[in-house]
Amino acid sequence: MQWAWCANMWRALLSLTLLLANATYAADVQVRMSLGALPVAGFQYHAGKRVWNDLKVGDELSLVREPDNPYDPRAVRVEWRGEKLGYVPRAGNETVAKLLDQGVRLSGRITHLQPGRSHWQRILFEVDMDQ
Repeated sequence: MQWAWCANMWRALLSLTLLLANATYAADVQVRMSLGALPVAGFQYHAGKRVWNDLKVGDELSLVREPDNPYDPRAVRVEWRGEKLGYVPRAGNETVAKLLDQGVRLSGRITHLQPGRSHWQRILFEVDMDQ
């Protein structure tokens, strides 16, 4: 249920973003997309364990499009300082992938770090958009 809501919000945000992208502004605009925190998917399979002690809330994350990913053509990789932490969850990656494909500059920001066993709750992040 929460993922369905999140996906609908991402779609609405994509429509707004495309509208803003077509408008002309004299001033720089920075928009922060905040649809609640998303978990980093696949954390346990990548560099997360190795860099865990160096991660901090507020750290910037790079979002890198992987259109040739064999498991998901909408895959968006999440990186911290060049280290692959995992992916934007499949349930929320369609809008992020479309924005990146359109040339919109996106980045992520760590909002919560939770030590423990649940890989889905270890790193939560929000997406920022610079226009």
